[in-house]
Amino acid sequence: MSNKVETSKAPAAIGPYSQAVVVGNLIFTSGQIPLNPETGVLEGENITEQTHRVCKNLEAVLSAAGGSLQSTVKTVCFLADMADFTAFNEVYAQYFTEKPARSCVAVKELPRGALVEVEVIAEKE
Repeated sequence: MSNKVETSKAPAAIGPYSQAVVVGNLIFTSGQIPLNPETGVLEGENITEQTHRVCKNLEAVLSAAGGSLQSTVKTVCFLADMADFTAFNEVYAQYFTEKPARSCVAVKELPRGALVEVEVIAEKE
């Protein structure tokens, strides 16, 4: 049995899915794009600004689920342009200090024209 997670401190789902689901001791987040949770509008002009917003959104979802960025065991990262890889990593490293396992791929397009999307698997604390 799973528990769905919902918090107003992160953007509401823009489709038929939950912000996260908790199964046992694991938290599975949906992908977060850089939407401002208060306005629902894409935030940030570049990969650096957008990555900060994505990480803050993930922090909020994980906190609501009983976890944190530090309890993350795996991330999956999607970039609209692999040329942003270095700048993305510089911001990502500030938040994911425990260096979880990770996949990072370039995709053709992300929702709402976002430059980055990240999903997380974390342990409850």
